Amino acid sequence: MEMQVLVLGGTGSMGQGVARDLVKQDRISGVILGDINIDPNRVQEKLRGSPKVSLTKVDVNDHKGLVKTIQGADVVINCAGPFYKTAVAVARAAVEAKVNYIDICDDYEATEILFASDIDQAAREAGITVLTGMGSDPGTNNVIVKWYADQLDRVDEIALFWVVSIAELSGAAWDHGLHMTIGKLPQFLDGKLEYVEGGTGVETAQFLEPLGTCQVRYVGHPQPLTIPRYIPGVKKVVVKGVLIPAWVDQLIQEQRETGFLSEEPIEVKGTKVVPYDFTLKLWENIPKNRDKGPQSSGLKVIVKGERGGKQVTLTADMAGRMAPGTGLPASIAALMLDAGEVTAKGVVAPEGCIPAEKFLRALIQRGAKIHQTETITSILSL
Repeated sequence: MEMQVLVLGGTGSMGQGVARDLVKQDRISGVILGDINIDPNRVQEKLRGSPKVSLTKVDVNDHKGLVKTIQGADVVINCAGPFYKTAVAVARAAVEAKVNYIDICDDYEATEILFASDIDQAAREAGITVLTGMGSDPGTNNVIVKWYADQLDRVDEIALFWVVSIAELSGAAWDHGLHMTIGKLPQFLDGKLEYVEGGTGVETAQFLEPLGTCQVRYVGHPQPLTIPRYIPGVKKVVVKGVLIPAWVDQLIQEQRETGFLSEEPIEVKGTKVVPYDFTLKLWENIPKNRDKGPQSSGLKVIVKGERGGKQVTLTADMAGRMAPGTGLPASIAALMLDAGEVTAKGVVAPEGCIPAEKFLRALIQRGAKIHQTETITSILSL
């Protein structure tokens, strides 16, 4: 059965990352790139030349128009960030339109609302899946966590680390990159949800080349909210990340500490200015002579637990370009949803509904490389 997919934020880099995989699939009859900006020059040549691809103007803040546009699709994939501003509104419109919804939401605030609001119940009643956080982080690493958890008798601790080079950042990704460091952020510590100061908890993590050794910090991502729902007994779930090169991380910390990321308006020469908005605008225009790092991003998943009475640590590492790394998981999930391989209804996270082995096999078939190690610690008995 043929399938029509609406990709919101479709002319952005993440949306096009999703679309590039979708158009290769025989059962996809059409990919609608929905965006506020439908300038064809924003769309890569491979997509512009595909008979499956069309452009449609859509404003995610126009609820009625959004519902009408979504009704023309079999599934909607929301890539229109930042998601703390868009995910709830688009999910609500999808449920009203009775169309399955997937997003690549990486903002914990939206995830909190999706699980706690009436959207979950309304989606269940409509027989709709609202799959949130189906990118790379969250997304692929959530599925790896579930895959590892199924190999253990007990899961104790989960650490999710990521690094993104600013050479990969554009548009709404910058907004998320700054926003996720502000205020008190959720982490699952000692068996309960706690809120810690953003940018603290610094530790060293080793990523695959060309990323190398990086200092990661607490960031505001959804996994501490979702993983404990699906991995019973886990005592710790932390998410730490960093933007590189190192000068970027250092400057963001200084801006956070000195008020440049404050969202409280201040008066400047008789005009109200929000420091955060001003700083965000400046980050979008980095001088050409500044080091922007490699064209690469990376993930590290660490799951600690017990198997057969022995302490086991399972680690996975990935590195590559951010757009395909984020887009492929959402595309694979959409195909799984259409094939009936994702059966959960209501609001759900990847680790709660995606068949892990089948997903990872599909990801690897598309060229992804997952480097994994297993460490077993036991007391010698003779």
